[in-house]
Amino acid sequence: MPYVITERCVGQKDKSCVEVCPVDCIHDAGEQMMIDPIECVDCGACVPVCPVDAIFTEVDVPAGDEGSITAARTFFDTESL
Repeated sequence: MPYVITERCVGQKDKSCVEVCPVDCIHDAGEQMMIDPIECVDCGACVPVCPVDAIFTEVDVPAGDEGSITAARTFFDTESL
């Protein structure tokens, strides 16, 4: 999974990330936005525009936010990745 949007996005949903994504892999998941791990091309364009610093590479997701990885995999039905 290239990039993950963490729980910092909950209640924010600024959608700046959606506007800059070249492959439209960021989707509204209700309380927050989520990045489709299959569609993401790992470009990182979304990271600097996030006003709440909620987007990380999977390996850099802060301790305590690992549930965001599982949530994205469940939302996109890609648990086996």
